[in-house]
Amino acid sequence: WHPPHTPPGMRQHQDLGTQYRSVIYTLSPQQQEAALRSREGYQQELREQDRGDITTVIHPAGDFYYAEDHHQQYLHKVPGASCEMKGTGVTCPI
Repeated sequence: WHPPHTPPGMRQHQDLGTQYRSVIYTLSPQQQEAALRSREGYQQELREQDRGDITTVIHPAGDFYYAEDHHQQYLHKVPGASCEMKGTGVTCPI
């Protein structure tokens, strides 16, 4: 889940657009239901600790296309690049 303390919506650092959104793609109704239950449970825990709302969206998976080679393994290929994702300290109940 996209932590509420990070930039919300369709953004990563200075990059904006739909390709930067936090999303879970599901392949079946069972996965969709599991993702929804997980989000509901974790959102409740976040709200109890006044930590904000989850910004990750859930969509059925469509066609998949690999990104161009220069986007593959980006953190490995670009010295000094960083991923600032960190935990919230809130435990997901499922």
